Amino acid sequence: MRNLLILLLAFGIPSFSMGKNPIKVACVGNSITFGTGIANPEVNSYPAQLQRLLGKDYEVGRFGKPGATLLYRAFRPYVVQEEFKQAMAFAADIVVMHLGINDTDPRAWPNYRDEFVSNYLALMDSFRTVNPKCRFLVAQMTPLSHRHHRFESGTRDWHEEIQQAIRTIAQKSGAMLIDFHTPLYPNPHMLPDAIHPNAEGAELMAQTVYSALTGNYGGLQVSPLFSDHMVLPHGRSLTLRGMANAGETIRLSIEGNTYRTEASALGQWEITLPPLTAGGPYTLEIKAKSRALKFHNVMAGEVWLCSGQSNMEFMLKQAQTGSRDIPQAQNPQIRFFDMKARWRTDNVEWPTDALDSLNLRKHYHPTTWTTCSQETASDFSAVAYYFGRMLQDSLKMPIGLICNAVGGSPTESWIDRRTLEYEFPAILRDWLRNDFIQPWVRERAQKNIKQSKNPLQRHPYEPCYLFESGILPLQKYPICGVIWYQGESNAHNADAHDRLFPLLVDSWRRYWNNAEMPFHFVQLSSINRPSWPWFRHRQQLLAAQIPHCEMAVSSDCGDPYDVHPRRKEEVGTRLARQALHHDYGFQQVMPCGPVFRSVTFGNGNALLTFDYGKGMKSSDGKELRTFEVAETDGLFYPATAIVTSEGIQVSSPKVKNPRYVRYGWQPFTEANLVNEDGLPASTFRTP
Repeated sequence: MRNLLILLLAFGIPSFSMGKNPIKVACVGNSITFGTGIANPEVNSYPAQLQRLLGKDYEVGRFGKPGATLLYRAFRPYVVQEEFKQAMAFAADIVVMHLGINDTDPRAWPNYRDEFVSNYLALMDSFRTVNPKCRFLVAQMTPLSHRHHRFESGTRDWHEEIQQAIRTIAQKSGAMLIDFHTPLYPNPHMLPDAIHPNAEGAELMAQTVYSALTGNYGGLQVSPLFSDHMVLPHGRSLTLRGMANAGETIRLSIEGNTYRTEASALGQWEITLPPLTAGGPYTLEIKAKSRALKFHNVMAGEVWLCSGQSNMEFMLKQAQTGSRDIPQAQNPQIRFFDMKARWRTDNVEWPTDALDSLNLRKHYHPTTWTTCSQETASDFSAVAYYFGRMLQDSLKMPIGLICNAVGGSPTESWIDRRTLEYEFPAILRDWLRNDFIQPWVRERAQKNIKQSKNPLQRHPYEPCYLFESGILPLQKYPICGVIWYQGESNAHNADAHDRLFPLLVDSWRRYWNNAEMPFHFVQLSSINRPSWPWFRHRQQLLAAQIPHCEMAVSSDCGDPYDVHPRRKEEVGTRLARQALHHDYGFQQVMPCGPVFRSVTFGNGNALLTFDYGKGMKSSDGKELRTFEVAETDGLFYPATAIVTSEGIQVSSPKVKNPRYVRYGWQPFTEANLVNEDGLPASTFRTP
């Protein structure tokens, strides 16, 4: 503090008293506050846009110095800049501070990190010398994109450390902590040079400050999944959350009980309800001074998210059994929240209005909950419908199904940005030319966005995009689990998928704050694509490695030439079997077909043992097919397979000393091993 006062005297800055009207707001910062990279920053920088939002009762000063650091001993400390002198002379009533970005430079943070908190607090004290009553808004820094040239060499990690330091500063000083990071983070196209927000990004920053200063967050708001006919989870404490104007009292009523809370200074509120009894209908009312909401025919039951790509999107009316089941689909105990894409990723060039909407992350049509009927079921996911129908029939309670599948989407598009930035940053780089991403995916995306002149044009297949447009908008709506049918757009690289799929599961479990959330998926079916046997095998290994993650086999439902096989009833019911057995305690329900457990070799034979192998046989009454054996050379030969009391004995006259066994190892396989429930075994290969 003493050193800072010496600086003030050196600059000859007098002490000013606080003006009463208009209220003075000083925006202190670096090039982002200045508006670098924005055309006409005097008009379009975030302080200028803030002035327009606040109106004539406020006077907003823009005191951003490009390249400035917070750290006093770094290469360009803010406290020795002319902009600092101007900010002091302004004698603000409110100071909005956004510093730290340039402190991620290797010349700054590695050398002086221990001084950051004390330097920041001293800078705040300096503004109090000219206005002892000034209040502070301390901002969490805007993001730095993975495109930044130092992102992986330190900037990414130092940025996070500085964010934590800023949280500490706000807590210690009593300043209001605001967040410039969250609104910009899912919008990397708003950071054209990887650092500086464009005018659109500056608008989000201005809105953040405006809401913090005025308490106006747009009134009472809830997730778009709140509507008539919604399904809420039963039997467990339930936290409902939303936004409202700061300090508003929120009253929530359901089942004859009313619960109250108050929106925070940042407009956030949440209310935890005691467990609801399965059934209904209930009426849910949420009231605040700004708005009242009332939702009718609300049910309590089980809610599942149904996601993936086109085979999950595939509608009941397209399925082989659709014409039989649609007329019988009327069931008010099943509810759908069907998120359909505005633009299908067909082999076409999208118009400019589509491209603009994609950049705004408006990929899905708005929708509401509907009850299951002939009309709604017809256009809903066939796999999800059959899954939900079996659950509802078994559990005898309402089932809610949220479907947000997107045709052709790769796994990486569904993973949150922070996970990929830290765990798989290579897949983010120049994604339209990145070999980690399947060539078909890149080519289709390039065709769709061909008319765009924006080098950072977004697309549903872009890494993180569908998490940001299809998961974040769910606003952590409480779900019980996930069913997933995807992999066709990652089958070119099973090694990359081995990394991506666990990241996907962990990403969603963190988002819903449920480390044990069930995540059940469909193994790819059969088709004449050479990489698929290995991919199916690796999917089986992933299911064994990831806790609370089970796999439904679909290889017997495939089509040699069509990536969209029409046999979807078996797929949906097999997912339901896994859920009933593992998540709902239906031990009498066989969850799956035979699962390879172990192999022993001797006397020219291989003896295979299986879990869930009771009553093993062939599905068609013929001999077991597609078993193969090999010696240490890995050259496989067709083998005879016989069911014994101990398992399955496999041998071949061409292999005297078998060392390896594999099964169903053809792209389109006619493998026929099933258990007593007729459930098929997966492709597998012994270690």
